[in-house]
Amino acid sequence: MMRPGTLTLSALPPLSLYVHLPWCLRKCPYCDFNSHEWRDGRELSVEAAREYLAALRADLEAALPLIWGRSVVSIFIGGGTPSLFPPEQIAELISDLRARLPLEPGCEITMEANPGTFERDRFAGFAQAGVTRLSIGVQSFDDAKLHALGRVHSGSQARAAIEEAARAFGTFNIDLMYALPEQTLAELDQDLATALAFDPPHLSVYHLTIEPNTRFANAPPDKLPDPDLASEMLDLITARTGAKGMGRYEVSAYARDGHRCAHNLNYWQFGDYLGIGAGAHTKLSFAHRVLRQVRWRDPATFMAKAAEGQAVSNENEVARGELPFEFMLNALRLREGVPMQSFLERTGLPPSSIAKALEQGRAKGLLETDPTVIRATPRGFDFLSDLQELFLAS
Repeated sequence: MMRPGTLTLSALPPLSLYVHLPWCLRKCPYCDFNSHEWRDGRELSVEAAREYLAALRADLEAALPLIWGRSVVSIFIGGGTPSLFPPEQIAELISDLRARLPLEPGCEITMEANPGTFERDRFAGFAQAGVTRLSIGVQSFDDAKLHALGRVHSGSQARAAIEEAARAFGTFNIDLMYALPEQTLAELDQDLATALAFDPPHLSVYHLTIEPNTRFANAPPDKLPDPDLASEMLDLITARTGAKGMGRYEVSAYARDGHRCAHNLNYWQFGDYLGIGAGAHTKLSFAHRVLRQVRWRDPATFMAKAAEGQAVSNENEVARGELPFEFMLNALRLREGVPMQSFLERTGLPPSSIAKALEQGRAKGLLETDPTVIRATPRGFDFLSDLQELFLAS
């Protein structure tokens, strides 16, 4: 990785760690993540958890030479449904990570959790295990909407889970979805009112999107809100969160001061991340190149390959011409944008590599004119895909 190349990176960006726990009780019809139903919804066994944790250790140990000397600023335990794993196994996982990686003081450790795997004091157990931030996949508090989304929890379970998270954690996130089948503006307003009544430090709100290779792609739900209604819904979300003192710092993320997600910010700022676990993705920078890796997707295959020291299924260097788009795909999602200097440092490219795209974006009113910052205008934020496409390699 240290051999000469076409890029020159003057400094390495912050490094995060992503850990993928791939199982869930039921695969949601809209989900295109690498998640797998766990044996007809039965509880994950301690033996199965330990077997997977052993594979994660092997995967991490094989990857360590790529990140020697670098400390970790954040950890994200995602899935799947990580809260299927009992607190004792999450404690073992975090202990394994601490034993092998230098963590920055105050390292944020986020874990995803679903109300359908919630039981009283379980979240407190995750906090005691070392998790510092919980992200709860609520999606809606309306039982009919939850049924349409294929979720395994009810609205009352969602409310109970948030109450428990608020008691156990100093910071947490609520995930909501909008533009759901047959959803009205009033129904979204009620969902928002319920969520905001808990005074969450952070709220992530996502438009329901029909992704390829999902059950919804094969059998789309009826009566999805049209684009005009979906736009009104987004305006409502921004207004309601703003009135509660939450700033929209990223396309789908709203937070109180001091509660932005450090892990996701590192992604959006084109930081580095090592991903371990089934199907996990990695992006690592070196002096003269940027490397991407993907792990084997199938959990059983991943565990077998990790035991052999071969957890990576494919690996490639990011081509020089692809770096501007990859950077902007992340950075332009941020309301505040990023300094021009950040682009130069994290891609190793000169200003001339994006000069034409910047000129086009400013001429179209999609980019601010300040030459020291790469930041979308309000119009650019509304037409983000059009803005990002300007940076595609020609």
